[in-house]
Amino acid sequence: MQDCFKSFPDRAEGVTPDQRVRGWLLLDSYPPTLALSLAYLLIVWQGPRYMRGRQPLPCRRLLLVYNLALTLLSFYMFYEIIHVLWWYYFSKLIEFMDTFFFIVRKNNHQITFLHIYHHASMLNIWWFVMNWVPCGHSYFGATLNSLIHVLMYSYYGLSSVPALRPYLWWKKYITQGQLVQFFLTMSQTLCAVAWPCSFPRGWMYFQIGYMVTLIILFSNFYIQLLFFRFHILKIILGTIGLLVAF
Repeated sequence: MQDCFKSFPDRAEGVTPDQRVRGWLLLDSYPPTLALSLAYLLIVWQGPRYMRGRQPLPCRRLLLVYNLALTLLSFYMFYEIIHVLWWYYFSKLIEFMDTFFFIVRKNNHQITFLHIYHHASMLNIWWFVMNWVPCGHSYFGATLNSLIHVLMYSYYGLSSVPALRPYLWWKKYITQGQLVQFFLTMSQTLCAVAWPCSFPRGWMYFQIGYMVTLIILFSNFYIQLLFFRFHILKIILGTIGLLVAF
């Protein structure tokens, strides 16, 4: 199976795996990354069933440490992405913990198709990136994503402290930032297709397609969020109107 995974990009693009990543953790063989992803999907499937009838676990302190640690790691990757691209790949495995915390806290409404698709796909995509194209255009999206994760995980970490929640003003910009990130990454990749270099063109086509799926899914989430806020605003204004009339 390993030979099959290694030979497919070679036949498609006429390139060979990058020997500079030989011996790096999880990169010599694809099955461990695939197995971890399947284990993640199994937990997503069975975790809520296991927690059914059980009390949510108190995770506030652990969430604070976890999210702030990912904030620091994301900032480090944003600043040093050229030197630490493997950490970017490995961070996608760490981020499986996002879903674990949703499960043990019984926040199952947050385990959406978007959430599972994004988490499960990124680890696998980046295994192939690290083995065949850990260079060139691969850095752009990873750098932007690391910056967005600084904002996202710092918010999640600090919001686990209730006294700080009123001061976390950047929450409403997180999804907007994610969409901007996807559009910029797709635009950069389109430019790379229009003005090609030695970077494999097939990889760029794949990235454009993947960005389209993320734009569609995140746009749908953002629209639903706007409708929810509009609905809440209507309820508040209606309540105020009733009180004034009374």
